[in-house]
Amino acid sequence: MFGVGLAEMAVIAFVAVLVFGPDRLPDFARQAGRFLRGVRNYANAARDELRTELGPEFADLELRDLDPRTIVRKHIIDAMNDDDDAPVAPKRPGLRPLEDGELPPYDVDAT
Repeated sequence: MFGVGLAEMAVIAFVAVLVFGPDRLPDFARQAGRFLRGVRNYANAARDELRTELGPEFADLELRDLDPRTIVRKHIIDAMNDDDDAPVAPKRPGLRPLEDGELPPYDVDAT
């Protein structure tokens, strides 16, 4: 959790006992627990409100889905999974892709 191992946790606990004292440490731990619970409740309430505001099609929305890196990664993977072998329709009517070895048309008036 947070990249903190057992040895680091022991040092943090020892320093906390020295700084706050054994009498005030339980109160401090209780306040920290209340704070973390409040933050979690606030985040859950924000997520639920966002879900209701966006409508039923976003009922499975998670806050981590709003991370820009996740969004870009998802769209890149979707684009890579699209069928690339599908024929491409000409952009303008009357135009078609050139066959292999076929020269493009030459307009004398345009040059």
